[in-house]
Amino acid sequence: MEGRNEMEFPFEYRVLDSEESEAPCNYFNKFVTKVIRLGSKGYFFFKEFDSTALDIYNMPLRPSDTFVVTFPRSGTTWSQELVWLLQTNLDFEGAKATPLVTRFPFIESTGFWKLNFPSEYYQDDNFEKFMKEVYATSPEMIKSLPSPRFIKTHMPLSLLPPSLLDTAKVVYVARNPRDVAVSNYYNYKSQNIVPVDREFKPFWKLFMENKTLWSPYFEHVKEAWRQRNHPNMAFIFYEELSKDLPGVARRLAKFFGKEYSEEQFEALYNHLKFDNFKNNKSVNMAEWQEIGVMKGPFIRKGKTGGWRDHFDEEMMQQADRWIEENLRDTDLHFPTA
Repeated sequence: MEGRNEMEFPFEYRVLDSEESEAPCNYFNKFVTKVIRLGSKGYFFFKEFDSTALDIYNMPLRPSDTFVVTFPRSGTTWSQELVWLLQTNLDFEGAKATPLVTRFPFIESTGFWKLNFPSEYYQDDNFEKFMKEVYATSPEMIKSLPSPRFIKTHMPLSLLPPSLLDTAKVVYVARNPRDVAVSNYYNYKSQNIVPVDREFKPFWKLFMENKTLWSPYFEHVKEAWRQRNHPNMAFIFYEELSKDLPGVARRLAKFFGKEYSEEQFEALYNHLKFDNFKNNKSVNMAEWQEIGVMKGPFIRKGKTGGWRDHFDEEMMQQADRWIEENLRDTDLHFPTA
């Protein structure tokens, strides 16, 4: 809770040696020079995330907090908007008037602000403004926000405050790892984390080798899956959102103790309908595309199974073996895409 004493971070991090870090550092852009493994599962981060991770682990929590936790590109933004609206009595006007990054801050984004961006990375005068508004969120800043607080994170549960599930509400969203890899690839390129000329196949190899940000993917998801029956945890799949948005919305409304009329639910579904959602400037960072900070759309196609357009036969076989191996010790199964 907010008055507790700060705890030490129980996990040490390991800076990858030159041999281990060569492939990811060569694939990512110039500002990535050192990478680390953090925690017992060896989660992969830029070196600049070490102090951010400690701050997050020690962040004071409130019973009124709501977290959306995902591995990146698992339907995070769509879920955030759904959760925020359900928890704020369907405040559509507030949702349209205030950017999602303000309503639902990204807790570890301050780690990006610590990166040493080379001068040629971005020349526009708006770059610093963009970084401060989108990537300078910190646990200290979130600490000062009034309740109720809405917090987005890609951190795995083991690196979040230990009392999280016993204190706050958590919505975890998982997605087929093949689609996650493709979506991350395009997102990294759109934000210039990966140069535009990089091919997908080497990225897929790094993804399977747990050498992309916030990986290992399966450990991330399985940590949450093991907690899926906790009364403060709602575990959903992106594929469920895509195929049955009304069903997921009603399940989450019950989870939050909210009741809405049929007309209100219909208005919610219309707001979140993908074509409407993609064109919603409050969530799609359109202004950053206009000034060139993002080289492509933040919200892409919103469909399941798009990975099939990017995988050759060899990659499909690799994916089947990799997924089977990682699901062998669990009853977790991804919905058919």
